[in-house]
Parts: sequence; structure tokens; C-alpha cells
Amino acid sequence: MSQNTSSAVMQQRSEPHDSLDDFPTPPWSTRALCEWLVHQQSQPLDMLRCREPAANRGHMVSPLREYFKIVEAADVHDYGGGFPVKDYLFGIDPPTVDWTITNPPFRLAEQFIERALATSIQGVAVIVRSAFLESVGRYDRLFSRRPPSHVLQFSERVVMHKGRLSPDGSTATAYCWLVWMGYHHTRFGWFPPCRKKLERPEDYAAYREVAA
Repeated sequence: MSQNTSSAVMQQRSEPHDSLDDFPTPPWSTRALCEWLVHQQSQPLDMLRCREPAANRGHMVSPLREYFKIVEAADVHDYGGGFPVKDYLFGIDPPTVDWTITNPPFRLAEQFIERALATSIQGVAVIVRSAFLESVGRYDRLFSRRPPSHVLQFSERVVMHKGRLSPDGSTATAYCWLVWMGYHHTRFGWFPPCRKKLERPEDYAAYREVAA
């Protein structure tokens, strides 16, 4: 039987209900957002506090710390990155920060966004599959009430492998950043090709050590 390689099938990145949504974010894709924010914010990022509540192994935390003054990081699971183990969605709201920026677990993304919006002073940004925008239920629950100020689509593919960060590989899944920062109407834009400019050899040091 031939493999079904339709776009609809290949864009499915859902996990069993009780599994960890472990898809590390390539650092260059986080730098793309930060470079965009540098030109949007009236206040320099290096004066602001950011939270990353799904820190995983820290592949998003590291580039965020290149831009923000303080980056608070934690995750519900200990991936070995040395971050506090905390359930972002459990209990009372955490103290406010200027920005919340994360790659939320797919099946909990809406809850992550709602809590981030309630606890972020200047803005929220989440990287999601572009297909995340296609949902009647999600439109009713989230987008119709709290639409993002910006949808920022990558013009080149952001490759996320399950359980590891690698400079190699390909994907049929498209990703975008959704940003909430005070505008009432959603603006759509693209990141021009930027991987070669923003990628650094040290981003994949752990991968190369394992591969060797």
C-alpha cells in the first residue's frame, strides 16, 4: 500500500492524550521573532522580562536570553535542561511578566494562550502549525474574542523533529508565530528567508555530540 502523503495527513502533529508533546524549536525561528520584535517595541527588549513556560531542553530559552533582560523558564517535565518543573496551567496565575513566548503543547495551546494573555503586560507570542488557524471551535473560543494582532508566516520551513533538535531533515508542516500586542485587527505578514542569517553552529552542539 502506498503511503498517504497528502498535506492534510502530513500536517498532523497530534500526540496521544497522555504523552509529552516533545518537538524542540529551532533557535533560528525564535531569533526571527525577536528580530521582528526589536523593530516593533518602543522599549528595548533588553529591559524586559520574558517567560517561557514550556522550556523543554532550552532551545527557545537560549535565543530569548540573547534579547531579553530576564527570561523565566520552566516545564511540566524535566528534560534535563535544569529548569524548574512546574505545571503552567495548574493553580493561580503566575506573576505578570512583560512577554510570554513559547511553543505550547499542541492539545493545550489554547489554554496556554489564555493564561499567557492574562499574565503578560506587553505581549504574547506562540509558534504553532499554520493549520492551527483552521478550526471553527478555536475561532469561537479564541480568535473571535481575542484575535492575534499579527500572524507571521515563515516563508521557509521550520523543521521540528520529535524528541530532538537537528539541523537536518524536512517537513510538510508549515509554522507561523501568532502575536498579541495590543492591536484590535489582525495583520498578516511573512518572515523573509532568514535561516542562514540567524542559524548558529553552536545551536546544534548537543546533536552533534550525540551523532558523533
